[in-house]
Amino acid sequence: MSQRTPFRVAITADAVRPDGTSIHGDLGLERLTNAGVQWHVLPSYENPIPRPHLQGADAVLSLGHINFGEETLAAAPGLKLVARFGAGYDSIDLDACTRAGVLVTNTPAAVRKPLAAAGLTLVLALAHRLLAKDRLTRASRWEDRERHRGSSIDGATLGIVGFGSVGAELARIAAPLGLKLLGNNRSGRHPEADELGVKLVGLEELLVASDYVVLCAALTPETENLIGQRELELMKPSAFLVNIGRGRLVDTDALRAALRRERIAGAGLDVFEPEPLAADDELLQMENVVLSPHSLCWTADFTRDVSASALQAILDVAAGRRPRNLLNPEAWPAAHDAESVQQGDTFSSWPRP
Repeated sequence: MSQRTPFRVAITADAVRPDGTSIHGDLGLERLTNAGVQWHVLPSYENPIPRPHLQGADAVLSLGHINFGEETLAAAPGLKLVARFGAGYDSIDLDACTRAGVLVTNTPAAVRKPLAAAGLTLVLALAHRLLAKDRLTRASRWEDRERHRGSSIDGATLGIVGFGSVGAELARIAAPLGLKLLGNNRSGRHPEADELGVKLVGLEELLVASDYVVLCAALTPETENLIGQRELELMKPSAFLVNIGRGRLVDTDALRAALRRERIAGAGLDVFEPEPLAADDELLQMENVVLSPHSLCWTADFTRDVSASALQAILDVAAGRRPRNLLNPEAWPAAHDAESVQQGDTFSSWPRP
């Protein structure tokens, strides 16, 4: 019986230090070590990853938005898996990965609750003018508080754009507050919509009717600049826009103009284009905007659950098992299913086109 070749994982350096500590907290990398999987953090954060950095890697744990396209994949002929730490995968060319025989996984279930809570946090902060009131209190300007009355929640309409798993969770936690719920997605269907009391409508109808519009959509060529000048003009002057999806869902120049003209009442943004914002960006000075540096959902349960899901995908592939949350199932080599991998096998024969 041949000696098993260790499965090797490269971890992107955008959010992890060389010793494995992370800006997210403890990732639980000892799970890999205890399973005999070797891991190392890439020596630098570069996008795309330089060719020499991927030599010998069986898998990449991608904590940020590293681009994986044909050039990167060609530099890593032994790569079997890209495991995304999070749900978004707009920086990964799925077709190129499939052609190269590289599996891609993400962690949608693990981000569902933290991201939905982040969306509701921004809605409530905007409704209650929390940021303005915080500034008044710190400056001992209590006499100005009458200028910052909050907006209604009970009976208001919450429109969720990109009504999928995160949107459904947002609806679930928002409904008890007395909000009316509208949803929009590409298919016009969702198995939980009726149960949650969500009416699925077209985007224009949602924008016209909603007091709070929350963007949860994935970034695709079809959703880039989904919200531009025309869409902002459809919104009520009293309405708020919240973006917890991707910065490029919104035409930021159009949003700045709408906020400057008070065409909408305000915005809550956890994502931007570009990131980080420039130091002189007008958004930073606007009192009707609540900002977060693409981290509002970073909680202890987020790190625990996302890490567990991403690491399990790595362990599954290392053991020859089909991982969950496989985004390109057609890349799964049937010859390497769980029943066909024998103890002592290596992965040198993993098929690559």
